[in-house]
Amino acid sequence: MELQGSRARSVATTTTTAMFFAATLLLLIISSSSASVEPPASWSFPNARLRAAYVALQTWKQTAIFSDPRNLTGGWSGPDVCSYFGVFCAALPSEPSLTVVAGVDLNHADLAGFLPDELFLGLPDLALFHLNSNRFCGTLPRALAGLALLHELDLSNNRFVGAFPGVVLDLPALRYLDLRFNEFEGPIPAGLFDRPLDAIFLNSNRLRRPIPANLGDSPASVVVLAHNQLGGCIPPSIGRMADTLNEIVLLDDGLAACVPPEVGLLRRLTVFDVSFNLLQGPLPSALSGAADLEQLDVAHNRLTGAVPEAVCALPRLENFTYAYNFFTSRPPTCPPAMDGRFNCIPGQPSPRPPGQCAAAAAHPFDCTKSECRHHYPYPFPFPPAPPAHERRRGYIPPPAPVGGPTRGNLRRPPPPAANSHTTPPAIPATTPPPPPPPSSAYQPGHRMPPHSSYSSPPPSSHNNYQPLLRPLSRRRRRCRPTIPLHRPPRRRVLHRLRDRRRLRRIRRRRRRRVTTESCRSRRLSGFPMRLRRRRPFPTTESFLS
Repeated sequence: MELQGSRARSVATTTTTAMFFAATLLLLIISSSSASVEPPASWSFPNARLRAAYVALQTWKQTAIFSDPRNLTGGWSGPDVCSYFGVFCAALPSEPSLTVVAGVDLNHADLAGFLPDELFLGLPDLALFHLNSNRFCGTLPRALAGLALLHELDLSNNRFVGAFPGVVLDLPALRYLDLRFNEFEGPIPAGLFDRPLDAIFLNSNRLRRPIPANLGDSPASVVVLAHNQLGGCIPPSIGRMADTLNEIVLLDDGLAACVPPEVGLLRRLTVFDVSFNLLQGPLPSALSGAADLEQLDVAHNRLTGAVPEAVCALPRLENFTYAYNFFTSRPPTCPPAMDGRFNCIPGQPSPRPPGQCAAAAAHPFDCTKSECRHHYPYPFPFPPAPPAHERRRGYIPPPAPVGGPTRGNLRRPPPPAANSHTTPPAIPATTPPPPPPPSSAYQPGHRMPPHSSYSSPPPSSHNNYQPLLRPLSRRRRRCRPTIPLHRPPRRRVLHRLRDRRRLRRIRRRRRRRVTTESCRSRRLSGFPMRLRRRRPFPTTESFLS
């Protein structure tokens, strides 16, 4: 026992010593890397802020950017920070005579790495930070909250993880937030809709839990929360966004209950997309109050009843998609070009099977008694995939009073395009600013592509495979005929093998008793003639003939 205790103490001492040396080596590496980015004493900078920007950018390049296949940061050298690729300088608004780094735009640079705290500590005057379509990972540093002038933050199409970054809620000047196509998870904080944001893009993440009830408190003009696992319902407070909201995209979010009639109060609304959800009940005729509505997509839900005539009569409606629902009629004022496939409307092309329509009629959904179901079990429950023949036909189960979500065969939209944002307030720049972005019109990138149907894989070619028998011994293996494995041996072949083995057993027994050749010949003289005769060993051709 004492020997074992001494060994354990020695192992613990060795482990502690190794950890101490590893920590010391790490500190030396960090100190050497931070010391190596200090500019030479012979270099001169226009002001101290540009010198701090040089240290921050060099630290980011040397310690936190692991991959730059296009060598875009290869020109980040020298004291002229404003000439670096993707770095833009401008006059400080509070002190116009002072030039600072006002923006970093490295969209589609294919860089890999993470965001260190030193980057934002050395660039406190950033008004624009774009890293669209790169390979940055990790979490957002807390030092990001110190950017008091940050107007646009675009980190879309990267590999950031963790809970929703609450640090963005501490940015006082932020107006454009784009975090789509990442791996953020957890609930959306209610404080997000209390911020003065003009555009909110959170689609294609791992966000869960229902949409906060204070959605209507947001002054945003564009809200895109598609391709998450939110569940719940559309908050009725959305009606309070009547003066600001232009586009809202909530497709493939697992939303249930009904379409709130408060959507009709959004008089400035141009895009309303709630497709690929579990919305039930009738489509409210109050949507006719959204006179500016151009794109209306309620496809792939469980809506029932009649298509409201007032909705089809909207003056600016260009696209109305209500396919894959359970509507029973449509007014003649609806243009035939509007997509209404796979419904329960008589005389329409590609109707639903009568059995599904009957099941929908037998389980009507009363929107006046429904409530937002804010207590979905975690994680969000998904039912098993439907059979292959139903998936090929775009099958959606009939509605039920309390139905489970069905996502269907969905495909993620393409990654966001570069510079699909609004520009910050114009400030005098000493270097050419990035090109102006296009207008914030509804882009197909936020919508779901056409529904794809996938067929089941072909059946396996090994279904008829017969398992091999137990391997024979070496003595018997030489006597086993070559029989194809794809079919069992015939009955007569088995009989011949059985007779042959019986004869061999008899001969072995008689050899043990016979000691002389004379005795053997004398015993074999009375043996049946059919066993005395030596027949050639049967071949495969003789077995199968």
